[in-house]
Amino acid sequence: MTSVSPRLPLAVCLSLLLISICSVAAAVEPSSWNQWRGPNRDGTINGEAAWPARLNGSLQVAWKVSLQPSYSGPVTVDGMVFTTETIDKQFERVSAYDLRTGEQTWERQWEGSMSVPFFAAANGDWIRSTPACVSGYLVVLGMRDVLVCLNTDTGEERWRVDFPAEHGSELQPFGAASSPLIHNGSVYVQVGAGLAKLSLETGQVQWKVLGGGADMSSKGAFSSPTIATIAGLEQLLVQTREELCGVSLQDGGVLWKEPIEAFRGMNILTPLPVKDAIFTAAHSGKSQLFDLGRDGDSWTVDERWNQKTQGYMSSPVLVGDHIYLHLKNERFTCLSVEDGSIQWTSSPVGKYWSMVQNKDRLLSLSADGKLRLIAASPEEYNVIDEKDVAEDSWAHLAVVTVDDSPMILVRALNSLTAYRWNIP
Repeated sequence: MTSVSPRLPLAVCLSLLLISICSVAAAVEPSSWNQWRGPNRDGTINGEAAWPARLNGSLQVAWKVSLQPSYSGPVTVDGMVFTTETIDKQFERVSAYDLRTGEQTWERQWEGSMSVPFFAAANGDWIRSTPACVSGYLVVLGMRDVLVCLNTDTGEERWRVDFPAEHGSELQPFGAASSPLIHNGSVYVQVGAGLAKLSLETGQVQWKVLGGGADMSSKGAFSSPTIATIAGLEQLLVQTREELCGVSLQDGGVLWKEPIEAFRGMNILTPLPVKDAIFTAAHSGKSQLFDLGRDGDSWTVDERWNQKTQGYMSSPVLVGDHIYLHLKNERFTCLSVEDGSIQWTSSPVGKYWSMVQNKDRLLSLSADGKLRLIAASPEEYNVIDEKDVAEDSWAHLAVVTVDDSPMILVRALNSLTAYRWNIP
């Protein structure tokens, strides 16, 4: 606390005291990365200070913990970070850590593992859905379509919904992969039973839509839903294994839908809203931008453009008038929103990466553990700096602000590491 001299004028003393209190408050409240792809669910950091100019020389390990396998990205709220594990191919575990120190606060686990088909075994059979949280509530979707809500402070279970047992749905062939969403006191999640809305407080299921799927290429969902206001109406943007859809938040009514071509239903990336348009790209399909229009309850979906680039597992980000997308062929590309023209395409950069953007900078984490700081420019692919931070990191990276400095959370397959990113 600032020392206040009794010889200073009272107004000055009070000002110094107020500055001190505000500084302490700012230090106590780190920013949050509370769900899949961050606060806005689009990989964008808003209102944060510019990132440091380099990775090497300014990125330092704050703490690290060893863990069992998971593909879930870490999430944070109220100065705590949460991550998942699959234990001994039998249990699913959630752990909470202090964001600044890495000290474990609590852990909870339950039976919940499953094996994926043999041809997908190379990608693992451990928990993969990223949890979602707000103050007091952490929602976790396990491999077997069991949705569990925990108290963020204590880890105590608030409620759980076993969709196969309670709603008669079949297990998803590859396990649950879609990440839940919390919005205005409700939870939205894509499971084998379809897209469901639940009460955050009680777990009561309020509606289910877009269910079905007759075989391994159409059951369940890989993509995670998001929310956007399109043509003046706030709605869920949902990608099933076969279609891109807009869904009413209130009653689950399907407002519009559009077939999406994909190899064996591999519609994986999260749809990207671009004003009143939506971008998507699919494995062995194509990149497409759709313009949406509305006349009362009637919707139109018109393809503005499509072109040959094929996305796969990595969700894109939007910077200005350009879309930055990691491709199935392991390259990275920049596309014009206006006409879909390819501005540039990189050489191979890895099988998968997660990506975050802040102003004119991109931060990507590839599956081989390489962190890249990239200029968000349509002129050229420009890697400003890069650093190896893990060996196997399929989970989505998280970036938060702690004590006025960026902190990067890297969930490798068998560890969670917090990096302080300080200006040298």
